[in-house]
Amino acid sequence: MKSLANVTDRNEIMQRISALTPSAQRVWGSMTVEEVICHLSDAFHLALGERAAKPVKMGVPGKVMKMMALRLPAPWPRNVPTVEEMRQGGGGTPPNTFEADRTRLLEALERFCASPGLERNPHPFFGAMSRADWMRWGYLHADHHLRQFGV
Repeated sequence: MKSLANVTDRNEIMQRISALTPSAQRVWGSMTVEEVICHLSDAFHLALGERAAKPVKMGVPGKVMKMMALRLPAPWPRNVPTVEEMRQGGGGTPPNTFEADRTRLLEALERFCASPGLERNPHPFFGAMSRADWMRWGYLHADHHLRQFGV
């Protein structure tokens, strides 16, 4: 299973982020490429404990949802709403300049991968996360939004 804990997988995601351009058009969803860059950065900052989001109650227990999202060999479904604190047009960081925002995302990804204390921070949908869970989530979340732009 791909994970940001694996250097090859991490480099793949970083190269795909670097391949994004301001003219990239979405295949699905409503976020622009600039908004996705900010959303991904916000999500890594959340995992690092630098942003907060309220826990989300769902019809399925967080442990079950986490197992399905992180372990099943299927792409994440499209157009699933995010938490308000990460939503573009809501509490998410609005885009500034493309290059500065992309640099901020790549820096956040590197800090996320190097952080020793990720397990201290819960995920708003999944609850408690191990470092391995966060690394798997980081790959899948980035991959999901990069596929949204065909990269």
